[in-house]
Amino acid sequence: MTLSTAARQRVMFVILCCVWGTTWLAMKVGIATVPPGVFAGSRWTVAGLILLLIRKVRAEPIRATPRITGRLVLVAVLMVTLNQVIQLYGLRYITAGLAAVISSALTPIALLGFSVAMGQEGFRPRQLAAMALGVVGIFVLFGPAAFAGTLDMWAVLGALGVIIGCLCYSAGSVMARPLMRSLAPAQMAGMTNLIGGVILLNASIAVEPGAIAALQFHWGWPAFIAWLYLLLPGAVMATTIYFQLVRDWGASRAGTYAFVSPVIAVVLGIVLFGEHADWSDLVGMVLMLVAAGLALRPRQTAVRTAVPPGGVAGIAVRRGGG
Repeated sequence: MTLSTAARQRVMFVILCCVWGTTWLAMKVGIATVPPGVFAGSRWTVAGLILLLIRKVRAEPIRATPRITGRLVLVAVLMVTLNQVIQLYGLRYITAGLAAVISSALTPIALLGFSVAMGQEGFRPRQLAAMALGVVGIFVLFGPAAFAGTLDMWAVLGALGVIIGCLCYSAGSVMARPLMRSLAPAQMAGMTNLIGGVILLNASIAVEPGAIAALQFHWGWPAFIAWLYLLLPGAVMATTIYFQLVRDWGASRAGTYAFVSPVIAVVLGIVLFGEHADWSDLVGMVLMLVAAGLALRPRQTAVRTAVPPGGVAGIAVRRGGG
């Protein structure tokens, strides 16, 4: 059976949510023993090389035109270099749960804000309602546990790092969409991963304590497995899907993965590890899923039909893309 374009996009969205719903724990495991710059820079560099090598084997374009190279480098620095190093250093001082709350709540809002500011989207009541509902669901689900205890200065700085990283990623995502008029999503993913990863890795080697020693890859199997997971499904597959959805749906709509990914992470914890879920967890997950469904629902636009000879014009309702 051949899936329609809309159905394929939804399948890709589900895959994206499943993969990125499990990456915070993998990052936490990796940076416990590996300098964050090396851990992220090496992964994104290899991911970019893999994607571009695949395109080379398929005889597909792998280079950008000189006209857009500068903007491409800026997008790579925002989405990979700055986002990764700032967030990973922040993650050293706060829990994975708190980082997930900040990222999940801020990402869709920031994507919508930057999209409107850059003239790609407009504010729509339904979209704003979805964002508000999703943020409420996130805090019902994670808020009490994530913010339990007293935040010291390092934890506050860590949370600030995650916030800045999210803003960098969101701005880069919105700036990437116009570039995909001339770059395929896989090409965009490969080039941004490679450029951002190389810059981050070289900066890490130059200034990060322990970076050169870490390049011997004596990390221990938990960190190495986490790196592989973040590399293959996390960077190679998921970033390609994300860029395609940004191109086809717009950044804010694609960014609603942040409302679904935490729900998947919680459900996996319940099913695989026997974790407990109370009524507030269930309420939070329902709110987040409703928010994602509200944001992803196709728009309806009125289209005036042609007037037949001697007839009356009609109005047909067409469902929007995706």
